[in-house]
Amino acid sequence: TPQHIAEISAALRGYVLQPLPEPAVKRSAESITVHEPLGEDRDRNGGEPNLVDLVKERHTVIVELDPPRDLDITKFMKGAEALRRAGADALTLADNSLAVTRMSNMALGSLVQTRTGLRPLVHVACRDRNLIGTQSHLMGFDALGIDHVLAVTGDPARFGDLPGSSSIYDLTSFEIIRMIKQLNDGIAFSGKPLKQKAKFVIGAAFNPNVKHLDKAVERLEKKIASGADYIMTQPVYDPELIARIAKATAHLDIPIFIGIMPLASGRNAEYLHNEVPGIQLSDEVRRRMQGLEGETGRAEGVAIAKELLDAATAHFYGIYLMTPFMFYDMSVQLLEYIWTKQGRKLSPLFR
Repeated sequence: TPQHIAEISAALRGYVLQPLPEPAVKRSAESITVHEPLGEDRDRNGGEPNLVDLVKERHTVIVELDPPRDLDITKFMKGAEALRRAGADALTLADNSLAVTRMSNMALGSLVQTRTGLRPLVHVACRDRNLIGTQSHLMGFDALGIDHVLAVTGDPARFGDLPGSSSIYDLTSFEIIRMIKQLNDGIAFSGKPLKQKAKFVIGAAFNPNVKHLDKAVERLEKKIASGADYIMTQPVYDPELIARIAKATAHLDIPIFIGIMPLASGRNAEYLHNEVPGIQLSDEVRRRMQGLEGETGRAEGVAIAKELLDAATAHFYGIYLMTPFMFYDMSVQLLEYIWTKQGRKLSPLFR
């Protein structure tokens, strides 16, 4: 109403917008190599190898950091820089995960790339954009030089934080993979030529927390047939399941990044187990986390994650760490644990 607008105007009178602080360190992507020796992770042409090439040679770790739900990116950028220093091979950014509205992963992916030099890996959900918007979105990623993507269906909008919002789903996860593959051929989804070819490395999601693992693998095979180059799994909380996944997927010829998400508290553990589709905790993990909160809960969550990493790194070169609640120090601890186990040392320049 006019009265409401007048009160807003009065409340904001004299307000001065403060500019965001400049990052402490700005480096171009070309100037940054996290691991020693310098030449180890580079291809023969002198450029950075993509994640698929990298994971064929050594353990490779991608870390998820959720975009903020507000307009302040300060903590997010601090987290991205900390993860780069800890040796993350890529920072992966979800696309409004659980249908909760967050800042654009396109914008943040570009900022991560230009300000820290860390490779962004962005999720693209079928839920939020129609066919036109999805292709436009992907063309924008190509223009920004963001070439690693993960195609996901996306949780229905009704589960999110915007009442009345709708789910689009013009495309299935199989179709969005094929769309991206066509862009790599320089062809729009309509068949129209695009004058040049994109260079996307395409990931597909895999949920192994199901009753019939063989059926889930069959669905995964269809995603690979559609053009997926690598696989990222939902978080796994059972070492025995990790071994079963390795056996069930041994015939596949593309790399799999096993999802590991440290738990932050007992309440967090119960919420994930009971409320989040695609996540299932073992009885042992729930027992260990029961009643734990704060630093004690996070410490036990990291301890459990380390045990899971021992199992994962024994079977897979690809690791996918998911950071809970922006507690990026938990992911830093797990990165350091992985690299210590692998005998890798970070350059002192980036400590």
